[in-house]
Amino acid sequence: MQRYIVITVVVIGLLIAQPFIPCFIQGAESAENSVVIKMGTLAPEGSSWIQRFNAINAEVMEKTGNTVKFKIYPGGVLGDEKDMMRKMQIGQIHGVALTSAGLSVFFKDIDVLHIPFFFQDYGEVDYVLGNMGPYFKKGLEDSGYILLGWSEAGFIYLMSTTPISSVSELQKAKVWIWHESPMSQAIFNEAGVAAIPLSVPDVLVGLQTGMVEVVYAPPTGAISLQWFTRVKYITDIPLSYIGGGLVVRKDVFKKLPQSTQDAIIEIFQRNLNQLKAVTRQENQEAIRVMEKQGVRLVTPPQDQIAEFKRLSDNAIAQLTGRAFSKDVLDDLTAHLEAYRQGKR
Repeated sequence: MQRYIVITVVVIGLLIAQPFIPCFIQGAESAENSVVIKMGTLAPEGSSWIQRFNAINAEVMEKTGNTVKFKIYPGGVLGDEKDMMRKMQIGQIHGVALTSAGLSVFFKDIDVLHIPFFFQDYGEVDYVLGNMGPYFKKGLEDSGYILLGWSEAGFIYLMSTTPISSVSELQKAKVWIWHESPMSQAIFNEAGVAAIPLSVPDVLVGLQTGMVEVVYAPPTGAISLQWFTRVKYITDIPLSYIGGGLVVRKDVFKKLPQSTQDAIIEIFQRNLNQLKAVTRQENQEAIRVMEKQGVRLVTPPQDQIAEFKRLSDNAIAQLTGRAFSKDVLDDLTAHLEAYRQGKR
């Protein structure tokens, strides 16, 4: 499971395990002649994601005459994404909402989206995914999973109890690393940072006790996780983009009638596109909320931004071909350059 320094989980939460009950569609639960597809998510109850999912489910039930419905289990009781994916693989659940880091476990080339400092804004993200999305979708399907739609967590930032505006300040701090992120470790090693591995549910306690001083997350994630109550500074430079998507087991989904499959995918894609706009707005608002709570923005000087990027590039160069293919990196770079040329 290759991941970058910038890969994190947006919110604590995993699917509450449910018993596997066979039915006329193998792997999905049957309830009074309807198919119930059980989905896990990292989003907490009451979040915009859960509100949108409930709307999606209501529309799916209406369009399919109540023959198909989704059941979502938010919560944060079992651990990180890998637990949820494992439950899907063994049939305890049928689908999951994952960050693109989690999706890359099923198709490693998706990892290329997490390269630090690769994207400068959402316009670049939308253009590149618009061109490369079908390739990633096919890779997931070849691995046994149907992508119902893309979503995102947004750009992530360093957040800390002490100001971080340079590599040397990062080296002196107690920096958190997600305990399942060897790619993060590679970049920290390149930067000379001795990071402290913790699972996401343990990070808040780590901040409270002083075990860690530096964490990283999208702004909305920091609020959902309550990390913002323990940090004092945000390093005001987006480190990397984190996408996301919903996948369901292919063997379950393909047993549905083709017209039902098409309707479900259309409903998910349309609603998740709308959710992306909400997420982007909420991330902007989250920074303002944290500032009102006394969290200060720290802007690194340009030479230090260049140094951060140089260290990241060195680590990524060593991992190209293993974490993701060189071909996919070349393709994404070409699309990005085409977009930037078109803006001039």
